Amino acid sequence: MNDTIASPRQPVRSTSSAGIADSDIHPEFKDRYGLHPYLSKRWRDHLVQYGELGFEALAGGYLYDGYTPLALRRDAWPDEGLPGSDLALMRKQHLDPNNVVFGVLEPMVALGNGGRNLDLSNAMSTAINDWQIAEFVEPEDRLRASVMVVPDDAVSAVAEIEKRALDARFVQVQIFTGTTEPLGHRRYRPILEAAAHHGFPIGMHVGGRLGTRTASGWPSYYSEFHLYNTFAAQSQIMSLILEGVFDQVPSLKVIIIESGCSWSIGLGERLDMLWQRMGSEVASLKHPPSHYLRQNIYFSTQPVEEPDNPEELNYLFEQIGWGNLMYASDYPHWDFDDPRYAFKARISEEHKAMLFRENAKKVYRIP
Repeated sequence: MNDTIASPRQPVRSTSSAGIADSDIHPEFKDRYGLHPYLSKRWRDHLVQYGELGFEALAGGYLYDGYTPLALRRDAWPDEGLPGSDLALMRKQHLDPNNVVFGVLEPMVALGNGGRNLDLSNAMSTAINDWQIAEFVEPEDRLRASVMVVPDDAVSAVAEIEKRALDARFVQVQIFTGTTEPLGHRRYRPILEAAAHHGFPIGMHVGGRLGTRTASGWPSYYSEFHLYNTFAAQSQIMSLILEGVFDQVPSLKVIIIESGCSWSIGLGERLDMLWQRMGSEVASLKHPPSHYLRQNIYFSTQPVEEPDNPEELNYLFEQIGWGNLMYASDYPHWDFDDPRYAFKARISEEHKAMLFRENAKKVYRIP
């Protein structure tokens, strides 16, 4: 056997006894009423009578409902409820066997970035924040919560950030990549400033108002749908950089979650080329765009790239920057990246430590 290629039947010893940090774990409600204990009677009654008001018709359904189903591992279904809703099973399948010492919750529930009824959206976001603490973080001290906000209501979003700012159980502000407008636009600046002021990174998870239509029309296949979601992350990076967000809020950190990462190499090079030729269009920009990619943008690794020659992964990660990468499992989704098998290259101990723990500790301010 070629010793540069790890056998798929043997664990790749990428982890260590010091444990790992996982930047992408998905909690779920036990049932359709799982959020109700955290909502006032007004909003419980509203949801029962009117339901959620999203932006797309049939937004509560899944475009490709049968492919796993619901994008979830078949073996992660508990006796009752959905995968991600049973903390005991999460411990058994992931936290314990993979020695996860720190995991960030990324709720993919209820309205994404918010619906058309902003009062309802804000109430649900606050309830989701309370739900994370009560049902996951309080009973499991290895888990940390994300501050869910509604980007279209900057005033309420800032208030929610400030409400959670002194609670060390929250480690980031979560905004999905599908926003109403690109995140660099000024309407969102108060949210970004508040997050940076309180030391929160912005966790930009794939999702939100992406709909099901690509920039070129409707996709024919799930593979198209699954991949084009990552294009929103690229658009957000361009907007944040070119709108001068990182010059105005230099301490802001943005984490791109569940969108892969190798595409950022070409994106940075192309942006630099355009900046060199047409920099006068963004004359206030102090540095080449790739500078901000290195200084302010971080990437969770899932879904990790798998080149034919596994050792090329080291080259890709070097180009992105080892200090900009954080391991993510995406548990309990079907394309879960098992930390024992996901990285098939021979990674140095120094880089393993950065990838699996140290970068996350720095970005999320974990002692």
